[in-house]
Amino acid sequence: MSEIVAAYTGRFAPSPTGPLHFGSLMTAVASYCEAKAQHGRWLVRIEDTDIPRIYPNSIEHILTCLDAFEFEWDAPIIFQQQRLDLYQQVLDQLAELQLIYACQCTRKMLGSNHIYAGTCQNLALPFDDQAIRFKVNDQVIGFEDALQGQQCSNLAVELGDFVLKRRDGIINYQLAVVVDDFLQGITHVVRGADLLDNTARQIYLGQQLGYPRLDYMHLPLAMNDQGQKLSKQNLAHALEIQYAPLLLQQALNALGQAAVEQDRPRSMLAQAIAQWDRTRIPTGTQIKGIFQ
Repeated sequence: MSEIVAAYTGRFAPSPTGPLHFGSLMTAVASYCEAKAQHGRWLVRIEDTDIPRIYPNSIEHILTCLDAFEFEWDAPIIFQQQRLDLYQQVLDQLAELQLIYACQCTRKMLGSNHIYAGTCQNLALPFDDQAIRFKVNDQVIGFEDALQGQQCSNLAVELGDFVLKRRDGIINYQLAVVVDDFLQGITHVVRGADLLDNTARQIYLGQQLGYPRLDYMHLPLAMNDQGQKLSKQNLAHALEIQYAPLLLQQALNALGQAAVEQDRPRSMLAQAIAQWDRTRIPTGTQIKGIFQ
């Protein structure tokens, strides 16, 4: 495997577990404008490894929305389902380094304890038909988030060894995202603050694989009228592409950016890039206001 290097390469990486909603649009707009304002590359990745949770027609909806909002990506879109052999190669590499082990613990066995105690770490179980866990050390992982400030985590204390491959063979998000960010040459990650607590895991896994550390910006979340983040689980409204210019204007407004002339999305995005200012993005992990 080889790394692709660029001064700035960002990405938008939706999961097809439901249609894109306004929160997804905010992430797409912020990651796109941040990359393009720095004369960087912007890539699109469909994170579809969790096959049982893929929502019917959601991939088609994602691609239709990207076209309707006239985003321009700088490399072919990749789909994680087509890259399972790459993730297995990395698992094999981690096995050689003795950094992973098979785990037979079920959810029922673990109960409500969210910190894994390393029960199976020294059992030397065969990898077939078992979950695969990654060993973590007792150390602090720190990083400076561009919006959320200094972040520190000790995975051994807060989480324990975590799963990279499930018992049913599904590759875990933590592994796939780290491998693909490296292979795509991603240098900067702009995403929602709901993924902030994943970052220490991904930094630590990347360190053990010898990957360069990325820069992170975690955006505040748009909330619905129930005070919940917009999400597929909370039945957030799907983007209606016939209102693309209006929705784009609303996304830029929610991100605190200067107004643009309402026109075709491509022209609006060009204006947004020209006057993009990350310091205007609201601070904190939630955006005040009510979104659908």
